[in-house]
Amino acid sequence: MSVTIMLILITAVVSTLALTSRHLLYALLLWPARMRRRGEYYRLLTAGFVHTDVMHLLVNMFSLYVFGSLLERNGVMGPWLMVLLYVSGIIVSCIPSWLKRKDQVGFRSLGASGGVAAIIFASIYLYPWLPVTVVFNVPVYTIVFAALYLGYAAIRSSRGTGLVNHDAHFWGAVYGLAFMLAIDVPYGMYHFNQLWHPPFA
Repeated sequence: MSVTIMLILITAVVSTLALTSRHLLYALLLWPARMRRRGEYYRLLTAGFVHTDVMHLLVNMFSLYVFGSLLERNGVMGPWLMVLLYVSGIIVSCIPSWLKRKDQVGFRSLGASGGVAAIIFASIYLYPWLPVTVVFNVPVYTIVFAALYLGYAAIRSSRGTGLVNHDAHFWGAVYGLAFMLAIDVPYGMYHFNQLWHPPFA
């Protein structure tokens, strides 16, 4: 079984269970004020395995499938390194929200956005101009998808609506790029130069 499918199955099972149990959902989501008061820092990770609803879960898991499969086919990292990228992406992307919101009792958030964003942008680092089919069977370049993804996250974050942690999209993206630069030092400049050489130029 591929790493991508394994991560999707684990997330889908935990999210489905949490959607049927409010107690489980609140035990796993990111809750900075409670973390500060009770030391429940495990939430930095578990928040990435629960979602607000089925659509939220499907969007994240579809994005993970498309870009995770692409990353696996490249072979730059082994399965355990990819798991590390995804899991650490969830944790790292939650830290800014935890630090910023730890005094806000009512703030809570959830979703795999940070880990998924890390996978997406690790793939974009390797293939910035690769056409991928995301919605309605319409291909878009990965770099264009990245811009739309971050723009959407920025708009939603500014509105501060719902439990979805939109800040995690941004920090997960930054982390995914930094992770790839760290493990792919010899080829970093090569991949950076690809940005300035689109196929239609």
